[in-house]
Amino acid sequence: MGRRSKPLALARIFTLAASVAAPGLVHAADLDLLPPPPPPPPPPPPVEVGGGWYLRGDVGVGLLDLRKTIAVDVSTPPIPYKYGAIQDQVGDQAFVGVGVGYQFNPWLRFDVTGEYRSKTDWRFVAEDLSYDTRGGFNLTTGKFSSVVGLANGYVDLGNWYGFTPFVGAGVGFAHHMFGSVTDQGQGIYGGGFGYGKSKDKTNFAWAAHAGLSYAVTPNLKLELAYRYLNMGDAETGVVSCLPACDQKTVYRAKELESHDIKLGMRWMFGAPVVAAYEPPPPPMMPLVRKY
Repeated sequence: MGRRSKPLALARIFTLAASVAAPGLVHAADLDLLPPPPPPPPPPPPVEVGGGWYLRGDVGVGLLDLRKTIAVDVSTPPIPYKYGAIQDQVGDQAFVGVGVGYQFNPWLRFDVTGEYRSKTDWRFVAEDLSYDTRGGFNLTTGKFSSVVGLANGYVDLGNWYGFTPFVGAGVGFAHHMFGSVTDQGQGIYGGGFGYGKSKDKTNFAWAAHAGLSYAVTPNLKLELAYRYLNMGDAETGVVSCLPACDQKTVYRAKELESHDIKLGMRWMFGAPVVAAYEPPPPPMMPLVRKY
């Protein structure tokens, strides 16, 4: 083989190699032009699907009112007592309470609460009309405090940036402790004086709630709420004049109701139960056919 034939042979070898590699290069270029697969979507925020036990504490003030006071004669024998009410009122109460409850799901929870309500003043002024005379008045005053126990249910109305409005209702009891009752005669009864013994009375009570809670942490929620609370009746002991007389009277404060403003706290036992997140399957690679 001559010197000129060797370069020709090398040229043929390079040409053959290039023809074999060309389809592969085209195929790689096609792959480079394909768009990359889309990134997987971010996981959704945890969704609360369960609840658990919690403790709660509340403080507040109740704007107290009553339907009316009834004076009942309990003398032996009975002495008819006719009167015209002039003033009939009660003061307000501060209260503090605790409770335990359970959150069944994101919108339904129940709890049992107990609270002590501070002493408040009761004042009743009436004109005595029993003897067809005018100008004789009785000023009767006293103090009572209360213990209230309720079983409550609430519906939470969604969550917006940690805030959750709610409504609810409760039933239970109210125990009133009435004492420091005195009866002072005024007008033509001036100088008269009476005293009543202490008396406790327990009644059916019911409540309606509406408020707003805020999740400070997954375990701690704060509440601002309004509550209508009906506490039934409170009753004095027997009031009789001193040093002694035949007339004996019991006073009943009927339909005690309170418009309460409350600040509360709920502490959950453990973090909320959340739904497990399962990432979507990876996208399939596009099928590239080689022709």
